[in-house]
Amino acid sequence: MKDDSLGRPLGRSLGFSTNAIHHGYDPLDEEGALTPPLHLTSTYAFDSAEHGGEMFAGERQGHVYSRISNPTCDLLERRIAVLEGAEAGLANASGMGAITSVMWTFLSPGDEVICDETLYGCTFAYFEHGLTKFGIKITYVDMTNAENVRAAISEKTKIVYFETVSNPNMRLIDVAAISDIAHEVGAKVVVDSTYTTPYLMRPIELGADIVVHSATKYLGGHGDVIAGLVAGSLEDISQIRLVGMKDMTGAVMAPFNAMLILRGIKTLQLRMDRHCSSAMKVAKALEAHPMVSEVHFPGLESFPQHALAKRTMKDFGGMIAFEVIGGIEAGKSTMNRLKMIKRAVSLGDAETLIQHPASMTHSTYTPEERAAHRISEGLVRMSVGLEDPDDIIADIMQALPIADQKVA
Repeated sequence: MKDDSLGRPLGRSLGFSTNAIHHGYDPLDEEGALTPPLHLTSTYAFDSAEHGGEMFAGERQGHVYSRISNPTCDLLERRIAVLEGAEAGLANASGMGAITSVMWTFLSPGDEVICDETLYGCTFAYFEHGLTKFGIKITYVDMTNAENVRAAISEKTKIVYFETVSNPNMRLIDVAAISDIAHEVGAKVVVDSTYTTPYLMRPIELGADIVVHSATKYLGGHGDVIAGLVAGSLEDISQIRLVGMKDMTGAVMAPFNAMLILRGIKTLQLRMDRHCSSAMKVAKALEAHPMVSEVHFPGLESFPQHALAKRTMKDFGGMIAFEVIGGIEAGKSTMNRLKMIKRAVSLGDAETLIQHPASMTHSTYTPEERAAHRISEGLVRMSVGLEDPDDIIADIMQALPIADQKVA
């Protein structure tokens, strides 16, 4: 049997990490350089005026200006596409740059977006305070019950949007069920898969049309870059590139940042396995603590959507939300007693991070909006890092109030 360029027997698909490390790059094409080169250029030379005209007319492939495409970003785009099981990918300046580029491409005044009722704070602000200014209707429903989407959807619905695991309260959405309903009226399904990454879930294979990521998080993995990614069909990605990104937002990823994400995804599988296994240990320890009233983690059998998580996710992720008995002040006191775990927003880093959504990432909601969107005032969100899990647990245990301790 003949082999392909990577030495695999033809017809055999490559594994996740192999694609994350090798897809789309042959060192022999770049004078043997094992690491793909960094292309720090804003523009590209043509060998003739005719060549330039053909490039701008779309008659020849290549690069014309780095606000549209760049060789380093192109390699990252091809890798995220293969990891997501998509036809094409697009690199953006941030996760919000990815979301806004998608929305500005496909929405017009009079259109409707149906969203899950719990969203990342900046996404909520963009929908609620941004898109509505331009005559776009935003409808929120509890998507944990797919029939709520069926009841709300109409011919005016152009996009159905949700997060695979809702930030910050960890609710799960059945991607396949929602996609089937949305496609009945021709709406596109756009899914934020930042929490799950393509290693734990591939929403396009479940029926979604477009996947967005804050690549700042698990894909980068080291807390040293701001970046976003989109994956979808070749037709959709081409439109987002030339309309939403090039003309509407300008949210273009810098080549240096693309290099950092390319480096990060090489170890994504290894890191996610550790994040997941440690989070399971931490969640169980929290659940057993007498001063913790609720633990939201898909891997726990007590989690209401545990069966859905087992059916749709490869593993249960590295994010946990929990509440300490005593409410918001008890939660803040616990955070302030931590010694190793860092009080910081973001997630997916090597360091374990903890934050208070109501006063931090989701402060864009009013208190009334948080109540309506199922974000409690006392909720604490934790991104379990790559430290030794026993050390993470020890730090949490010493920080939690003892059973007979009164909250000041």
